Amino acid sequence: MSLLELIAAADERALAASGIACLDRCLPQPAEGADPDPLRPLWAGCADRDEWPDRLAEARAVLNDLPSGADGTVSAIRKLLGDAPAERTDPGLRAWAAACSLLALEVHLGQDAAPAAGDDLLRRCREDGPAGAGPLVAGEVGRQIRILEMLVEPAGAGLRQVLEVSTEGQRVLRAATSRRARGRGPA
Repeated sequence: MSLLELIAAADERALAASGIACLDRCLPQPAEGADPDPLRPLWAGCADRDEWPDRLAEARAVLNDLPSGADGTVSAIRKLLGDAPAERTDPGLRAWAAACSLLALEVHLGQDAAPAAGDDLLRRCREDGPAGAGPLVAGEVGRQIRILEMLVEPAGAGLRQVLEVSTEGQRVLRAATSRRARGRGPA
């Protein structure tokens, strides 16, 4: 199944977890003294839909305290958290998860060693797979598919396994961002 087909078929728990995982991977390296995991409260909202509204409010408050940064990623994450449905059962959850997926791919494209034609490439990757994409985008498409597949398996992966996959993806993106920044040198 394509990434978009998996999003279309996912249940509310999978949509919430995949959306949060996408946003989590986009977070930049925290500044010294800042919360290293500002979206952690939302993971509890994935496990228990009744906790979603409170955990969403908590994550929004924590993220509001983060500096926006030069690339606008934190601002984009803030906007998506602001757009997140207040109830996990809201039909808008699917569109929100799809928007989180797209943001994660855009962030990866911006850091990829071989950036290609943005919107068309990302549309194609979501519909047909990552053939022809750079390594970061291809890895992110694969990661999003893996997470959604883990969540829809009959035995159903636990959120801890999904978080582990997402954390590894976060490390990959942060390492690529760091390498790219070192390559540019001081301005």
